[in-house]
Amino acid sequence: MKHFYLKTMGCQMNDHDSEVITGILLSLGYQPTESVEKADFILYNTCCVRENPERKVYGHISAFRRLKEQHPELVIGICGCMPQQPQELETMLKRLPHVDLIFGTHNIHRLPELLNRATSGERVVEIWDEAQYGEGQDFRDQLPVQRTSKLKAFVNIIYGCTNFCTYCIVPYVRGREHSRTPDSIRGDILDLVAEGYKEVTLLGQNVNAYGKDLSEKTSFSSLLEDLNTIPGFARIRFTTSHPRDVGADLIGALASLEKVCEHLHLPVQAGSSRILKRMNRGYTRDDYLRLVDQVRQAVPEISLTTDLIVGFPGETDQDFQDTLSLVREVGFDSAFTFIYSPREGTPAARLPDQIPEDLKKERIYELIELQNAISDAQMQKLVGSTQELLVEGHGKSGLVGRTRTNRQVYLEGTEDLVGSLVSAEITQASTWSLQGRIL
Repeated sequence: MKHFYLKTMGCQMNDHDSEVITGILLSLGYQPTESVEKADFILYNTCCVRENPERKVYGHISAFRRLKEQHPELVIGICGCMPQQPQELETMLKRLPHVDLIFGTHNIHRLPELLNRATSGERVVEIWDEAQYGEGQDFRDQLPVQRTSKLKAFVNIIYGCTNFCTYCIVPYVRGREHSRTPDSIRGDILDLVAEGYKEVTLLGQNVNAYGKDLSEKTSFSSLLEDLNTIPGFARIRFTTSHPRDVGADLIGALASLEKVCEHLHLPVQAGSSRILKRMNRGYTRDDYLRLVDQVRQAVPEISLTTDLIVGFPGETDQDFQDTLSLVREVGFDSAFTFIYSPREGTPAARLPDQIPEDLKKERIYELIELQNAISDAQMQKLVGSTQELLVEGHGKSGLVGRTRTNRQVYLEGTEDLVGSLVSAEITQASTWSLQGRIL
């Protein structure tokens, strides 16, 4: 029996790609292992959005050189977003000569043939610039998937991105926007319901762009309306939404569809209109604040989360203060905060006025401290409230559930409640989690 070790870096799209890769490898007779020493095939599914994950890939894979010398039959592979960059691929080939297999984001379905060639002693490199399929089709539709959860599942609805934010490499490595058909998505969810899944998360770099490339008239909000009619499961989540494409129809869906959870991840990236323009985000600070007001008027209990970048080229002290003031004004429930990382091949990497690293770190610490205080205050508001929870697991400290607004709650209870929807009173709160009592 052969074993594989799979390391996944990056976003939920990569997580789901790894579920597909795992399904393929299981179908080929491989079994997963947590030990690189036991593996016959080591594969890293990589991210290139920021520099730190890339450094980790080179560090980890370089360390496997000795393992390869000890076990020449070992196959080492790299896939995902990093190899999609031509300059990165060239560097990879030079720095990591012991890597046997490299493939990109568009040809995962080719893994059986590519791996067979690599195990035969060939060094295999196959990177497609674009996926090769027709309208509404996707190679993942017919591939086996080994999901990491028995309750919650990712379902891709759209691939790629055509927004071309000046700091972002994703459009260059994931390709242009490409929607799946409503029927294929509905079919996926019917299968998941039949298998007992309770929650689905619809995935896309920009889910709000869903359907724009299809000849049949459809939209993201109409897709939500259709999926909401499927009986047998409880919750629909989605990520990520671009603020520019959030319209009244999506806000209405959040307010009226009972399966659609009251949580909206709405990346703002910066609080300064000047920086937003340099980022090519397509909205101003005031546009974003108006949108937040519209969403909260329609769904008062909604949880709003966001992404924030500090240290973008040309960011002044005033620009950074604008970001802090927007964070205070909106009161996000939580935020993913990032230091700007230049990505070769993006317009922002060529901009003048790059910010010194020490100043970036100073700003990110201040932003994190502010957001943590706000997150804690938002959690404290929930003490005494009654929440619907999906019980996701059982551990040493009891049950773990999740609210519709995507907050984690720890409870006392028995393992037979896993997979159930329960009502609970929130008894305690901290910055990152809640304690509750089942009613």
